[in-house]
Amino acid sequence: MRFLARTLRAGSVLSLLVASVVSHAQTSSPTGSPLSGGLLMARAIHSGNVKLHELPLSRTLTTAITCTPAPCVMKNAQASNGTQPVNDTPVAVNPANSSQVATGGNDYNCATLQGFYASGNGGASFHHKCLAIANSSYTGGGDPVVAYDHTNNLFVGGIDCLTASCASTVIVIAKSTNNGVSFAAPIVAVNPLFPGGLADKPWLAIDTNTGSPHLNTLYISTTQFDTNSNSSIAMSHSANGGTTWSPPVALDSLQTFPSVDQFSDIAIGKDGTVYVTWLRCTSNGSGCGDTSASMMFSKSSDGGNTWTAPSLITTVLLAPNFCGAFFGCLPNSFERVSNVPVIGVDNSTTHAGYLYVAMYSYHTITSQMLVQVVHSTNGGSIWSAPVAVAPSTATGDEFFPWLSVSSTGLVGVSWLDRRNDPSNLSYMTYAATSTPGGTSFSSNNFQIAAASSNPLNDGFGGNFMGDYTGNMWGGVKLYITWPDTRNGIVAVDEIGGYLK
Repeated sequence: MRFLARTLRAGSVLSLLVASVVSHAQTSSPTGSPLSGGLLMARAIHSGNVKLHELPLSRTLTTAITCTPAPCVMKNAQASNGTQPVNDTPVAVNPANSSQVATGGNDYNCATLQGFYASGNGGASFHHKCLAIANSSYTGGGDPVVAYDHTNNLFVGGIDCLTASCASTVIVIAKSTNNGVSFAAPIVAVNPLFPGGLADKPWLAIDTNTGSPHLNTLYISTTQFDTNSNSSIAMSHSANGGTTWSPPVALDSLQTFPSVDQFSDIAIGKDGTVYVTWLRCTSNGSGCGDTSASMMFSKSSDGGNTWTAPSLITTVLLAPNFCGAFFGCLPNSFERVSNVPVIGVDNSTTHAGYLYVAMYSYHTITSQMLVQVVHSTNGGSIWSAPVAVAPSTATGDEFFPWLSVSSTGLVGVSWLDRRNDPSNLSYMTYAATSTPGGTSFSSNNFQIAAASSNPLNDGFGGNFMGDYTGNMWGGVKLYITWPDTRNGIVAVDEIGGYLK
């Protein structure tokens, strides 16, 4: 554990994470917690159990993520800076100016654990800001979100802890009118749904569809936990540019532990329909690893005021839980591994309204995590069989997928892939595209990362590399972000992509 101030045995950082429970009143699981990894690490850091050394990084921050002529894989660049780890890497592109790109991370260089990096030149350079706290008594809790509206405003946010122990949390949002050069003071956007509870794992999406009756409405999904570890996915929205927010509305009945809801995502159709997906699983006593999980779906056609009854998209098998992580473990490591059902919607004219959801499922025959995509042609009433994004000859685990749909209906999926390491340990970022309709993906996957990353070098001794990656189309460019450890010291927020 070379990057921790105190000497810890292998797996002990993860032990600190999984030992963290939803509240001091009642424990959730004897061997794990369903909270997001960012919040669990925030608890460990704020309690003093994890301290990081200052270590030099050798990479520069000036490589432009460009390439010509198309099609081509863009150069890699380091979006984050500093000497501490950065993980969880959402990305956003300004729909009104595709040269403006923003990303962020659980940034352990920031006292608030939330850092954001914006570029005004298509990724040739970035400026960096640590998110302030919304109240002087709060502490930062990680889990970054980032999005642009259609009037050039950049919104960022994440979790703030109301106490040093993060026993109760809120979601905060800050606005920038100058592409991240400066931000207004954060405000509390989402409070706990339950008294003394937690607002966890936020996701932010903004309606940027010019024909929508809800143009520039902001939406935040959260996982809401009560003090008994029961959970519900909830939605909040703002129709006035983030100034005020609706109270969180639960999308389903409360899931009584050991049933757990977690890891929501949002997509918005050109008619203003909002689509939400999430994972639901039931702990077998040590967590949900090595169990069947349900990918769930709900939508709203009235600006987030009412929602359809949740329905099933598909079921997946989660990775085995051999390291004590609640949602399963990345094979050959102590890394916890999440499974976000990432949703995208086709807002082009050819297949308008088609929905796509990316996720992984663990295949027991090959002992392999495989990324797959399902789609719906009728607004989520019926879903297709899963389609693989990688050729069947690819070996190694595939995990942390993300998905977005271009303005012309091109589906872009990116993920972390171990096919180049015979030991099935180090990973590289790969991507694939599908012609509109999503019935198949190009067998010629694109290697996006120019160098491999070893999860043992994540800055937490191989115990925490985050919960998700990111991608988003900006015109004909698919920008992709991921936690990259090629420096051999700590994970950084790396950005690259593909030019179609």
